[in-house]
Amino acid sequence: MTLIQTLLKIRGAKKIIMAYLGDHLPALAMVFLQFVTATNSLLNRASLLEGMSPMVFIVYRQTISALVMFPIYYFTRGKFVRSSMELRTFLLIFLIGAVLNQFLYYQGLYMTSSSIATATSNLVPAVTFLFAAVLRLEKVDVARLSSIAKITGTIFCVGGAVSITLLRGPKILNSEHSSQLTDLPDLQVSESSDQTWLLGCLILMASMCCWSAWLILQAEVTRCYPDPLSLSAWMSLMAAIQAAVIALFTERDPAAWNLTSPLELSSCFFSGIVGSGVTFFIQAWCISKKGPFFSSMFTPLATIITTVLACIFLHEQLYIGSLLGAVGVIIGLYIVLWGKAQEAQGNTDLKPVKNPTTCSVTEEQTRLLDNDLEHPLLIEDSTNKVVDAV
Repeated sequence: MTLIQTLLKIRGAKKIIMAYLGDHLPALAMVFLQFVTATNSLLNRASLLEGMSPMVFIVYRQTISALVMFPIYYFTRGKFVRSSMELRTFLLIFLIGAVLNQFLYYQGLYMTSSSIATATSNLVPAVTFLFAAVLRLEKVDVARLSSIAKITGTIFCVGGAVSITLLRGPKILNSEHSSQLTDLPDLQVSESSDQTWLLGCLILMASMCCWSAWLILQAEVTRCYPDPLSLSAWMSLMAAIQAAVIALFTERDPAAWNLTSPLELSSCFFSGIVGSGVTFFIQAWCISKKGPFFSSMFTPLATIITTVLACIFLHEQLYIGSLLGAVGVIIGLYIVLWGKAQEAQGNTDLKPVKNPTTCSVTEEQTRLLDNDLEHPLLIEDSTNKVVDAV
């Protein structure tokens, strides 16, 4: 068999596989993305338990992310909308560097568990809706079913988060592993006290509030600077600079900057490259094929995967109260997203938004910017990609 015949057979097999998978590829890609999210959460918690400083971890992660995103933007910049960056836009990018919400998240992750941290992240759409409603960025009409669904979903999410925080209850899994070595080398995982658990859950909830506020600020930036790759690269760089300045004052021990184990090194690179770069492109492709609502439907799957893997590899304990609270948050998330989807179906005629004091956008950009909520509320189009929160 000649080389050409072999290549033709391989090409034919590829076509058969692609034809067979068809519309299932976006679903498979989103499932894979949830495994990536779960793996990232487990690696991050393992690194923190090993003694890595959260702020130093943010510095390394965001620096690696910037080093990855800038070259990608350079080689693909012709495929996106080109926008000039004004001083106001640059200052907003510096402001939304997202250091605070990351620091709070990693602190809460260390004090609770990876499964609880992943479950709490499902609060973001509901909290974002709540903030947007208060700021009158989101329409609320109690006479419409979509608004009732968003309000009900928000109540479910908040109630579930409160249950996670206050109702630990009896242990379901790994009750015998109160303090023992896990499958990871040289890693000690001990049971958190009730006070530490409560404080960690509150910190995670504060992190989600900061995350939602960050997304609302990001919405303003993307209206004037609709270039997601460049925006992501600049935000990663700004976050790395901010975290480095803070770490220089808070981490006086030079040894805190040392990556002392393969676990810490792999966690930084996985979070920076896969957690940012690969996740960005998979999510962008899926949204361009199926839309943001389809993509957001898979978000709670990361909570389930993280819980299973954490119980196996980190011997994290699972409590009945935490489980019920996580279920409540997931139910609330789906109700909010359903309400957003119903609202989007009823708003087919959108007018361009113009603000002479800031910037102006086209009708097509406005349509993209006013789309569904997504975790992490990413709204993108295959030809004109835009990142937004509301």
